[in-house]
Amino acid sequence: MSKIIYTHTDEAPLMATYSLLPIISAYAAKAGVELETSDISLAGRIIAQFPERLTDEQRGPDALAELGALAEQPEANIIKLPNISASVPQLKAAIAELQAQGYDLPDYPEAPATDEEKDIAARYDRVKGSAVNPVLRQGNSDRRAPGAVKAYARSHPHSMGAWSPDSKTDVATMGHDDFFSNEKSVTMPAADTLRIEHVATDGTVTVLKEKLPVLEGEVVDATFMSAAALDAFLAEQVEAARASGVLFSVHLKATMMKVSDPIIFGHAVKAYFKQVFDRYGDDLAAAGLKPDDGLGAIFAGLEELPNGAEIRAAFDQALAEGPAMAMVNSDKGITNLHVPSDVIVDASMPAMIRIGGHMWGPDGKEGDTLAVIPDSSYASVYKTVIDDCKANGALDPATMGTVPNVGLMAQKAEEYGSHDKTFKIAQAGTVRVVNQAGEALIEHEVQPGDIWRACQTKDAAIKNWIELAVSRARLSGMPAIFWLDEKRAHDAQLIAKIDAYLPTLDTEGLDLSILPPAAAAQKSLDRLRAGQDTISVTGNVLRDYLTDLFPILEVGTSAKMLSIVPLMAGGGLFETGAGGSAPKHVQQLVAENYLRWDSLGEFFALAASFEHLAQHEGNARAQVLADALDRATATFLENDRSPGRKLGTIDNRGSHFYLALYWAQELAAQQDDAELAAAFAPLAEKLAADEQTIVAELIAVQGSPVDLGGYYRPDDAKAAAVMRPSATFNAAIDAF
Repeated sequence: MSKIIYTHTDEAPLMATYSLLPIISAYAAKAGVELETSDISLAGRIIAQFPERLTDEQRGPDALAELGALAEQPEANIIKLPNISASVPQLKAAIAELQAQGYDLPDYPEAPATDEEKDIAARYDRVKGSAVNPVLRQGNSDRRAPGAVKAYARSHPHSMGAWSPDSKTDVATMGHDDFFSNEKSVTMPAADTLRIEHVATDGTVTVLKEKLPVLEGEVVDATFMSAAALDAFLAEQVEAARASGVLFSVHLKATMMKVSDPIIFGHAVKAYFKQVFDRYGDDLAAAGLKPDDGLGAIFAGLEELPNGAEIRAAFDQALAEGPAMAMVNSDKGITNLHVPSDVIVDASMPAMIRIGGHMWGPDGKEGDTLAVIPDSSYASVYKTVIDDCKANGALDPATMGTVPNVGLMAQKAEEYGSHDKTFKIAQAGTVRVVNQAGEALIEHEVQPGDIWRACQTKDAAIKNWIELAVSRARLSGMPAIFWLDEKRAHDAQLIAKIDAYLPTLDTEGLDLSILPPAAAAQKSLDRLRAGQDTISVTGNVLRDYLTDLFPILEVGTSAKMLSIVPLMAGGGLFETGAGGSAPKHVQQLVAENYLRWDSLGEFFALAASFEHLAQHEGNARAQVLADALDRATATFLENDRSPGRKLGTIDNRGSHFYLALYWAQELAAQQDDAELAAAFAPLAEKLAADEQTIVAELIAVQGSPVDLGGYYRPDDAKAAAVMRPSATFNAAIDAF
């Protein structure tokens, strides 16, 4: 029997799984396909780290490690739903919930001192941030808006905010003394084992990373951000926002860049509240209240301090006197600086651009915004889009083209593989990357507080990325632009490899070019406005940014993207969209028994997964399922069966019913497999006949709070009961 691994993740995607998985498991079984779940949720990852502390019933396998091993096998077929890339506050909350559920887990050690605490910290560090994606993504990324989604967006264009030429919205970035400007890069002439060390000004050598194995042809980068320059920059931006009367916002990726960006976030908190930290910084530090964790954690901890009310008043006064802060939730007073994982640059910037360059202010109204993106590596992309919208107005979803992406991400490529090689510098000196012969390949002079990082990109991953770009350009007929800046050290190494590998490939008749990110963005925008399509071929971080930016502008959301990772070993990883809105959806589910999560990404991933089985295992029925699912999804979109936005309309569960109905009807009507058609005909008839009853049962439960038994680790029985409330629908699927 063919097998698909369906990942058990977190938040809204997990809730949707309780409803959707029984449907697709029943349908897949008719084609000889088994769906097996694998728990890579934050809670599951935590539990897997401490088996010796747990009972037999509580222990769970290290599913992430198992899936990582599977991803390197040709038979891999994995559907990957969005998971929590945990910030420290999220990690602590998940630990506390599991402890309350009876799991004997240690607290997260803020400043590990003993060997035991260091071991605990190391285990938790394997869980937080981007723990999942680098393990599973053993291939490069192919992301694009499916034809059905583009057709729907053109015939039913989503709302776009108006842009004014007088808009004060802008992007501020350092441009010097940051990761971009300080980067150095080398291509390894032979396999080696490198060492990263810090040489203090007095000659003391501290080994930061003992062994860093590298392969021949591998690109190794290192860079740092100056803490002093960062502080000066942030102070300037706080004052600039105040002077121009715009909202102040900071846009980082504290979930994915789990070491560097929380530190940068903490600098932003201290810059905005400088007077508070000047006066009360020692009190806060003594209580373990760190700016890196955000205002939310600080405010919660103030309740335990004898002068907590006094300090809180000082924070409130700073908020009143400073520039107006962009808000995550104006009604609840949650600011841009409350939680480091709340404002994720790749989700927050496109949303701001889509509504006319605005974010929400503390008064609950939209306002022009100064978007502060400290590192200048990619900030120019957002500035280019903003400036283009000021000059030409909002893009038109009814006429604009599309910008699919081929992204370099295999084998922990580039910045997203830097976590175990990122360090906050303790004292002045030099950080060196040294080979086994004792030669320094890269050196940086650093000061206390500077953030230094290294990363690596394997030659095989780069070569595969170039091949995938050429393949997509040929299959699609679109021009492809490599977004690379020869002035950036790492990009210069990639350009050299492109120059070497492209002549070995069949590129006749293809339109392939290399442009720096700002110029590539402008050319893509010009073509978008003309209704033309352009493939963006990018590195790992820009892959993340652009596969939110362009889909949000084109089709209203990145959750509707088809995201395929052709694994280098021959298998397939099929990703289901972005999970940035997942927390808010769960909050609404708990309060109102209404889940707005749109599973369209799961539908597309499932169809691609079935198609992969058909192609690689010769399962003809899997192809029939895939083709029928594609047609059903087109009907689903045309009939607007995605979740509504308010009570009384169908939510995620209702959308799953309609997908099941249309899919069954397509399978019953198809003529490629008579036996399969006969199997689905009675189900199609029953679902159609019971449509009104099922929809009524699904809507009837809305409006009251529900108990899921947990946020990070819900109770399976309770969650399933909440997500499968229609007895009529359940009976039909379970009997089938």
